[in-house]
Amino acid sequence: MTIANPAVQTRTVSATLRDYISLLKLRIVALLDVTAVGVMLPAAHGHPRPAAVLAVLIGLTCAAGGANAINMWFDRDIDAEMTRTRRRPLPAGRIPPWHALALGIGLNVVAFAVLWVGSNLLAAALDLIGALIYVFVYTIWLKRSTPQNIVIGGAAGAMPPLVGWAAATGRLGLTALALFGVVLFWTPPHFWALAQMIKNDYARANVPMLPVVAGEQSAKRQSIVYAVLTVGASLVPVVTGAAGAIYLAGAIVLGLGLVGITLLDLEGKRWTRRLWTYSMVYLALLFAVFSVSPFLP
Repeated sequence: MTIANPAVQTRTVSATLRDYISLLKLRIVALLDVTAVGVMLPAAHGHPRPAAVLAVLIGLTCAAGGANAINMWFDRDIDAEMTRTRRRPLPAGRIPPWHALALGIGLNVVAFAVLWVGSNLLAAALDLIGALIYVFVYTIWLKRSTPQNIVIGGAAGAMPPLVGWAAATGRLGLTALALFGVVLFWTPPHFWALAQMIKNDYARANVPMLPVVAGEQSAKRQSIVYAVLTVGASLVPVVTGAAGAIYLAGAIVLGLGLVGITLLDLEGKRWTRRLWTYSMVYLALLFAVFSVSPFLP
């Protein structure tokens, strides 16, 4: 009689759990959480309800993670063709595809309920709209059909600031819409930099990302336009009175860095990876500075 090795069994369960968690892309979700929670302090004048903050963290994580799981379910054929993604749980056959679909749907149901109970219906609805845009507009419709896929589909990733603002105030305003614009305009330079680094993968999988279809120079020039628009949108909270001089200084310095690195990338100095990395740092720091603005002079 063979006795199973408990250590081996534990490792197997642990590896399986990691595979399911990897469907959620939590590192990406964490950045979205920052943009949502980061607006709640200024929106509530420094005093958001703890229950609302917790609801946003749980609800947004569940909704974004669930949308990512559905994305992996739908794109498993593409993932199998790309070197970067072929070892993911679904193309590698470690998880049944329907599990990812069920997990994604279930998490979005939980997200809607948590946000409705913990904050309000507007925040819950906006969170659900973001997930639906990501799944139906970006993943199913645009990703395989147009090089402008991330420009339009980026609206999904831009919803968290609206969710956070609505959860804190029960309504939306110009400041919230400007922060939505920041993430919307930030998305193309960030993802086109990634697409440039792995454009051979996208070409092999027949995904029409802009660097593949229009070439590097076109993607980089358009990235400059969106970087400038990002900086412009980031200055609106100062105009509306939601942030002061310290935030203004931070937004200008960070924005000059974003535009500068994008310009250097245009000159072919192999800064594409630096643009991709800096763009993440830019977004996190911008919303971090905005979040503490109620406590600054």
